[in-house]
Amino acid sequence: MAEKRSDSADQTSAERKKTALNPIQVVGSVLMAGLGVQSSKNRERDFEQGRAGAFIAAGLVFTLLFMGTVYTIVQVVLSGRG
Repeated sequence: MAEKRSDSADQTSAERKKTALNPIQVVGSVLMAGLGVQSSKNRERDFEQGRAGAFIAAGLVFTLLFMGTVYTIVQVVLSGRG
């Protein structure tokens, strides 16, 4: 009986490795990691199934959007001051 469990666990692990992450999962992982709340389960999934290029591109876009948002907020606050 224990053999069946290990076989099914191996199949499940192999199935997870074969499927690629979809863009929503990549964006979600980048956002959660950027906020510092990424779960270890998702982190492991990302390393097993994800491609580094997708995470690098999403990270760059996230960083540029974050910087643009901060810049815009600062400009609005400063323009309202005087």
